[in-house]
Amino acid sequence: MNEIDFTFSDLVMGYVEEFDATSDVVRVNTADGRPFELTLTIEVYAEMLRNLGEPYKDATGQMRDLLVPGQLVFAYGVFMPTDSGTRFDVKHLLFVGEGGAYPFERRGWWIHQIDQLADFYLRAEFGDEIDFADYRTTVTLEGAKQQTTRQEADTISRLVYGFASAFMLTGKDRYLEVAEAGTRYLREHFRWHDAGEGITYWYHAIEVDGAPAR
Repeated sequence: MNEIDFTFSDLVMGYVEEFDATSDVVRVNTADGRPFELTLTIEVYAEMLRNLGEPYKDATGQMRDLLVPGQLVFAYGVFMPTDSGTRFDVKHLLFVGEGGAYPFERRGWWIHQIDQLADFYLRAEFGDEIDFADYRTTVTLEGAKQQTTRQEADTISRLVYGFASAFMLTGKDRYLEVAEAGTRYLREHFRWHDAGEGITYWYHAIEVDGAPAR
């Protein structure tokens, strides 16, 4: 057996079996039945699971009351080697609902998430007008485009697939409009047909210079 004689951070997900308030130790079982003991540190903070677009839901003040048997929790922390074995020091707790009620089972949870993702890409890539000449492969988490003139077929095709799926799940015509515009753009700018050989080639990427693509 390899002994752990170094520290490393990791994430443990499990169901609470027992919480000892005296020692601040939580015993959890993972989904595949492995037991872990988690030690709450002085700097630990906690939050409730929230959907995209929802505000942060702090649970630090009530986290010990939430550590009841059966509660599903994600614990991020550091494995620490000690003389008596390896200790897991918890830095962050994420509670998945409360009392066995999972928020992602609520009606509309996934539709709301799809809307948040689709609307983010609409704002970041196109603004008011859907024009794939303005599409850029990389955007930041804040929605800012990376300054590059390179467009890639694989990322555009994934965006088309995503918006087509969003339309099928929500019925919103705006998402279908993006999927159709992206499909036309790929066909017009990323393929070349060799009539003599009867072969169609698809470019991996193209360079765009301002509005027109070449």
